[in-house]
Amino acid sequence: MAEAPAPQQHTEEVLESHDELRRLSDVLWAERRLLELLLFKLEEEQLLLTSGRSRWLGHAAREVAKVLDEIRSAEVGRAAEADAAAVALGLEPGTPLGELALAAPAPWDELLLSHRDAFAQLTSEISELADGNRELLAVSHRATQETLLALRRESETYDDTGHAASIDRSGQIFDASL
Repeated sequence: MAEAPAPQQHTEEVLESHDELRRLSDVLWAERRLLELLLFKLEEEQLLLTSGRSRWLGHAAREVAKVLDEIRSAEVGRAAEADAAAVALGLEPGTPLGELALAAPAPWDELLLSHRDAFAQLTSEISELADGNRELLAVSHRATQETLLALRRESETYDDTGHAASIDRSGQIFDASL
């Protein structure tokens, strides 16, 4: 028959799991703030696109890319902290956040579920906004191409009297029999 762990050993394991869960929660809060910042930057980008203020789109795109880089770095830290918390709870590294929450003691269980739900909501909003921005960029690109095409068809030149005149360079039919 196996011996039950000594009370002090059990207390140390509980304290270790609480410490690991606290660190994981801190990392999750930081990542949530980054996702909210990304959402904000995407909304800024959308406002620029819808207002026609394309002058600042380059800056907005760089800011979005910077936040994405920060999120990628935070994800590495989150994975390490989640693995440490999983081991402290007697689970395998790589355990999903929802399963960590189910194994965690109160109040960590509810806090981890809250993080998971917030990540799902933020990710959905970010995907929707990013898709909308891509569509706005595509429409803007098509409009720009059509404008440039129209400018090539009609150009300004001078007529035989020296006055400015427009020449339509669109397709013309030429009757060779004339």
